[in-house]
Amino acid sequence: MLPRQRALLVVLLVAFVTSPRLVARDPPSGAGVGQGGDAAEEARLLAGAIDIHVHSYPDNRPRSLDALDAARHAKAHGMRAIVLKNHDDSTAGLASIVQTVVSGIEVFGGIALNRSVGGINPAAVEHMVSLPGGRGRVVWMPTFDSENGVRRAGENRPYVSVVRNGELLPEVREVIALTAKHDLVLATGHSSPAEALLLLQEGRRAGVKHMVVTHAMFTPVFMTVPQMKEAASLGAYIEFAGGNPGGNGGAERMKSFADAIRAIGVESCILSTDLGQANNPLPADGFGALLMALRRLGLTAQELDRMAKQNPATLLGLDPP
Repeated sequence: MLPRQRALLVVLLVAFVTSPRLVARDPPSGAGVGQGGDAAEEARLLAGAIDIHVHSYPDNRPRSLDALDAARHAKAHGMRAIVLKNHDDSTAGLASIVQTVVSGIEVFGGIALNRSVGGINPAAVEHMVSLPGGRGRVVWMPTFDSENGVRRAGENRPYVSVVRNGELLPEVREVIALTAKHDLVLATGHSSPAEALLLLQEGRRAGVKHMVVTHAMFTPVFMTVPQMKEAASLGAYIEFAGGNPGGNGGAERMKSFADAIRAIGVESCILSTDLGQANNPLPADGFGALLMALRRLGLTAQELDRMAKQNPATLLGLDPP
């Protein structure tokens, strides 16, 4: 790292850890781990796991922990890596800072192409890639500002389109080309199933090696099993984000996940949490609950390891576990 870059990193780090809102704390306790299941089995399933979908402070939405604590908590549970996600800001620089402070776990970030970063903005992707540390790995197509999400919610506000008249926009193709050039992960964000399949088709054509359908069965995506199978046939992993397995509708969601995973095949599936929201379980605790819920539904430890450890390692370009 160049001296100027190192100095900038130190300044950012000091500002981050001394912020009144984000003062670094001891890692949250593991309270809740193992409740409703075998604690030893849960610990074994979590050891070496990778969560590709973690929300944290700093953010303008209520979160349960900051990025430092997210990494510390995951490390305390023996996890291998996390990916920090923010709907409005690139998390590549934040991941670099956290990686400097918290050793013993890999921390990555990415960029969601919402209005705050200029929408489908190739320059924003290039900037993320240029940051020191190489922590930016994921390019999410629009999430909260996606045309699909805004229309489904019945909101009257600007949105970011990826398709017009059934064709991907030129700037979307440019971003996908950059994703291939820099060996990044192409994530479909909150695109509709039809949009997501167009994105994956272009990703495959452009030579993108790592693709994932963002929480395929969750709002506002709602892919069907045949659509998920088609996405998998294009080389994408299907992300099953557990959220709060113990919350309202959690049992039904876990059953639908298990059925879909069996239909698609574990070789094409990835488990994550999409946690970090206030009033929800902490991400690592939620990951353990997700793994145990699926274990109780009959998925084997080897199948869970494939989806929580091996497949996400491949997605992120890490050595196999």
